[in-house]
Amino acid sequence: MEDLSNINKRTHKLTLQNRRTCTISGITDVLSFDVSEIILETEQGMLMIKGSDLHINRLTLDKGEVDLDGRVDSFTYSESGSEQGKNESLLQKLFR
Repeated sequence: MEDLSNINKRTHKLTLQNRRTCTISGITDVLSFDVSEIILETEQGMLMIKGSDLHINRLTLDKGEVDLDGRVDSFTYSESGSEQGKNESLLQKLFR
């Protein structure tokens, strides 16, 4: 039998150019953002982007895409269970 859990998932892709501009697809939600940190929920788990002068230039949640610029210092992924993530608050997701 075919696994139906992957049918609605979008492809997650991250493209970084010269540590200054970034395009990310497969975004399901933006949890928080400021000039030093952006936290996104993706098809592959939570994604934390750290840097300086970070700005979101384009956000299209219906397509699951985001464009950002600024100096990117790190990308950190953490797992998020699909059922577990729906029942947790933002703080519970961050401090898991």
